Amino acid sequence: MTRPVRRGWLVGALVLTVGLLVGSVAWVAANGGRPGDGVAATSVSRAGGHLRGTSSEVPDLPGAVVHVTLSDMGGGMMGGRRAAMGGAMWLRTDTSAVPAGTVSFVAANLGTEDHELVVLPLAPGQDAGARAVQADGTVDETGSLGEASRSDGAGAGDGIEPGTSGWVTLNLAPGRYEVVCNVAGHYAAGMYAEVTVA
Repeated sequence: MTRPVRRGWLVGALVLTVGLLVGSVAWVAANGGRPGDGVAATSVSRAGGHLRGTSSEVPDLPGAVVHVTLSDMGGGMMGGRRAAMGGAMWLRTDTSAVPAGTVSFVAANLGTEDHELVVLPLAPGQDAGARAVQADGTVDETGSLGEASRSDGAGAGDGIEPGTSGWVTLNLAPGRYEVVCNVAGHYAAGMYAEVTVA
Protein backbone atom coordinates (compact mmCIF):
# COMPACT_ATOMS: atom_id res chain seq x y z
CA MET A 1 0.00 0.00 0.00
CA THR A 2 2.82 2.44 0.61
CA ARG A 3 4.25 1.95 -2.89
CA PRO A 4 1.48 3.84 -4.75
CA VAL A 5 1.74 6.70 -2.23
CA ARG A 6 5.53 6.99 -2.76
CA ARG A 7 5.17 6.78 -6.52
CA GLY A 8 2.48 9.47 -6.44
CA TRP A 9 4.70 11.68 -4.29
CA LEU A 10 7.65 11.20 -6.65
CA VAL A 11 5.53 11.98 -9.72
CA GLY A 12 4.15 15.09 -8.01
CA ALA A 13 7.64 16.27 -7.04
CA LEU A 14 8.88 15.69 -10.59
CA VAL A 15 5.95 17.63 -12.10
CA LEU A 16 6.55 20.51 -9.65
CA THR A 17 10.27 20.61 -10.46
CA VAL A 18 9.68 20.63 -14.21
CA GLY A 19 7.04 23.34 -13.80
CA LEU A 20 9.43 25.53 -11.80
CA LEU A 21 12.19 25.02 -14.37
CA VAL A 22 9.92 25.89 -17.32
CA GLY A 23 8.55 28.93 -15.48
CA SER A 24 12.07 30.16 -14.65
CA VAL A 25 13.25 29.80 -18.24
CA ALA A 26 10.15 31.65 -19.51
CA TRP A 27 10.69 34.45 -16.98
CA VAL A 28 14.36 34.83 -17.94
CA ALA A 29 13.53 34.90 -21.66
CA ALA A 30 10.79 37.49 -21.13
CA ASN A 31 12.99 39.73 -18.99
CA GLY A 32 16.18 39.69 -21.06
CA GLY A 33 18.67 38.15 -18.66
CA ARG A 34 19.13 36.44 -15.36
CA PRO A 35 16.45 36.86 -12.69
CA GLY A 36 16.81 40.34 -11.21
CA ASP A 37 18.91 41.49 -14.17
CA GLY A 38 16.25 42.53 -16.68
CA VAL A 39 16.96 45.28 -19.19
CA ALA A 40 15.83 48.04 -16.84
CA ALA A 41 18.04 46.71 -14.06
CA THR A 42 21.11 46.79 -16.30
CA SER A 43 20.77 50.46 -17.16
CA VAL A 44 23.41 52.92 -16.08
CA SER A 45 23.00 56.66 -15.88
CA ARG A 46 24.73 59.16 -18.14
CA ALA A 47 27.06 59.76 -15.22
CA GLY A 48 28.37 56.23 -15.67
CA GLY A 49 28.68 53.73 -12.87
CA HIS A 50 28.70 50.05 -12.10
CA LEU A 51 26.52 48.00 -14.41
CA ARG A 52 24.37 45.54 -12.46
CA GLY A 53 24.94 41.95 -13.54
CA THR A 54 28.47 42.71 -14.76
CA SER A 55 31.84 43.55 -13.27
CA SER A 56 32.11 46.62 -15.50
CA GLU A 57 32.56 50.18 -14.34
CA VAL A 58 31.09 52.25 -17.18
CA PRO A 59 32.47 55.81 -17.56
CA ASP A 60 30.40 58.93 -18.12
CA LEU A 61 29.32 58.58 -21.75
CA PRO A 62 28.27 61.48 -24.00
CA GLY A 63 24.97 61.91 -25.85
CA ALA A 64 21.92 59.71 -25.72
CA VAL A 65 22.71 56.35 -24.13
CA VAL A 66 21.22 53.09 -25.43
CA HIS A 67 21.58 50.19 -23.01
CA VAL A 68 21.79 46.80 -24.71
CA THR A 69 21.47 43.41 -23.04
CA LEU A 70 23.27 40.52 -24.75
CA SER A 71 22.42 37.07 -23.43
CA ASP A 72 22.02 33.37 -24.13
CA MET A 73 20.56 30.35 -22.40
CA GLY A 74 24.10 29.38 -21.44
CA GLY A 75 26.29 26.39 -20.89
CA GLY A 76 26.67 23.23 -22.88
CA MET A 77 22.99 22.28 -22.79
CA MET A 78 22.80 22.12 -26.57
CA GLY A 79 26.45 22.49 -27.52
CA GLY A 80 27.39 24.17 -30.77
CA ARG A 81 23.97 23.54 -32.28
CA ARG A 82 22.29 26.06 -29.96
CA ALA A 83 22.78 29.09 -32.25
CA ALA A 84 21.56 27.25 -35.34
CA MET A 85 18.39 26.18 -33.52
CA GLY A 86 17.38 29.81 -32.78
CA GLY A 87 15.60 31.27 -29.78
CA ALA A 88 18.36 30.52 -27.30
CA MET A 89 20.04 33.95 -27.60
CA TRP A 90 18.78 37.49 -27.51
CA LEU A 91 19.75 41.14 -27.84
CA ARG A 92 17.48 43.76 -26.29
CA THR A 93 17.70 47.56 -26.19
CA ASP A 94 16.12 49.73 -23.51
CA THR A 95 14.88 52.17 -26.16
CA SER A 96 14.04 51.97 -29.84
CA ALA A 97 14.46 55.69 -30.65
CA VAL A 98 17.07 58.36 -29.86
CA PRO A 99 17.77 61.87 -31.15
CA ALA A 100 20.31 62.38 -33.95
CA GLY A 101 23.84 63.30 -32.98
CA THR A 102 26.03 61.70 -30.36
CA VAL A 103 24.75 58.28 -29.30
CA SER A 104 26.53 55.91 -26.90
CA PHE A 105 25.75 52.20 -26.84
CA VAL A 106 26.49 50.23 -23.65
CA ALA A 107 26.39 46.46 -24.24
CA ALA A 108 26.13 44.26 -21.13
CA ASN A 109 26.86 40.55 -21.64
CA LEU A 110 24.65 38.68 -19.18
CA GLY A 111 25.14 35.37 -20.95
CA THR A 112 27.73 32.62 -20.80
CA GLU A 113 29.34 33.13 -24.22
CA ASP A 114 31.31 36.02 -25.72
CA HIS A 115 29.16 38.53 -27.61
CA GLU A 116 29.62 41.84 -29.44
CA LEU A 117 27.59 44.79 -30.67
CA VAL A 118 27.91 46.12 -34.23
CA VAL A 119 25.90 49.13 -35.49
CA LEU A 120 24.78 48.84 -39.13
CA PRO A 121 22.56 51.20 -41.16
CA LEU A 122 19.26 49.84 -42.48
CA ALA A 123 18.38 50.64 -46.09
CA PRO A 124 14.89 51.99 -46.87
CA GLY A 125 12.47 49.07 -46.75
CA GLN A 126 15.00 46.74 -45.10
CA ASP A 127 13.84 45.01 -41.90
CA ALA A 128 15.99 44.20 -38.89
CA GLY A 129 16.83 40.50 -38.90
CA ALA A 130 16.63 40.19 -42.69
CA ARG A 131 20.36 40.30 -43.53
CA ALA A 132 21.78 37.34 -45.42
CA VAL A 133 23.83 35.04 -43.21
CA GLN A 134 27.12 34.08 -44.84
CA ALA A 135 28.68 30.60 -44.88
CA ASP A 136 30.75 31.45 -41.78
CA GLY A 137 27.57 32.26 -39.78
CA THR A 138 28.09 36.04 -39.75
CA VAL A 139 26.48 38.90 -41.69
CA ASP A 140 28.33 41.35 -43.94
CA GLU A 141 29.59 44.29 -41.86
CA THR A 142 30.16 46.57 -44.86
CA GLY A 143 29.02 50.04 -43.84
CA SER A 144 29.42 49.36 -40.11
CA LEU A 145 29.46 52.60 -38.14
CA GLY A 146 31.28 51.09 -35.17
CA GLU A 147 31.24 48.32 -32.64
CA ALA A 148 31.54 47.47 -28.97
CA SER A 149 33.49 44.23 -28.69
CA ARG A 150 36.02 44.97 -25.95
CA SER A 151 35.44 43.64 -22.44
CA ASP A 152 35.33 46.49 -19.92
CA GLY A 153 36.27 49.02 -22.57
CA ALA A 154 35.34 51.08 -25.60
CA GLY A 155 35.41 50.09 -29.25
CA ALA A 156 36.63 46.98 -31.03
CA GLY A 157 38.27 44.03 -29.29
CA ASP A 158 38.11 40.25 -29.11
CA GLY A 159 34.55 40.05 -27.78
CA ILE A 160 32.63 41.08 -24.68
CA GLU A 161 33.21 38.32 -22.16
CA PRO A 162 30.41 37.02 -19.93
CA GLY A 163 29.77 39.28 -16.97
CA THR A 164 31.40 42.33 -18.56
CA SER A 165 30.34 45.27 -20.73
CA GLY A 166 31.64 47.15 -23.73
CA TRP A 167 30.64 50.49 -25.17
CA VAL A 168 30.97 52.68 -28.23
CA THR A 169 30.08 56.32 -28.94
CA LEU A 170 29.02 57.30 -32.46
CA ASN A 171 27.71 60.35 -34.32
CA LEU A 172 24.50 59.13 -35.97
CA ALA A 173 22.48 60.91 -38.65
CA PRO A 174 18.69 60.51 -38.76
CA GLY A 175 17.73 57.08 -40.03
CA ARG A 176 17.15 53.47 -39.03
CA TYR A 177 19.94 51.32 -37.65
CA GLU A 178 20.31 47.67 -36.75
CA VAL A 179 22.40 46.68 -33.74
CA VAL A 180 23.61 43.10 -34.02
CA CYS A 181 25.82 40.52 -32.37
CA ASN A 182 27.93 39.28 -35.26
CA VAL A 183 29.65 36.36 -33.55
CA ALA A 184 29.16 33.34 -35.83
CA GLY A 185 25.61 32.02 -35.54
CA HIS A 186 24.36 34.68 -33.13
CA TYR A 187 22.55 36.89 -35.66
CA ALA A 188 20.65 33.86 -37.01
CA ALA A 189 19.75 32.98 -33.41
CA GLY A 190 17.95 36.32 -32.99
CA MET A 191 20.61 38.73 -31.72
CA TYR A 192 19.52 41.93 -33.46
CA ALA A 193 17.33 44.96 -32.79
CA GLU A 194 16.33 48.16 -34.60
CA VAL A 195 17.03 51.67 -33.31
CA THR A 196 15.55 54.74 -34.99
CA VAL A 197 17.50 57.99 -34.91
CA ALA A 198 15.40 61.11 -35.52
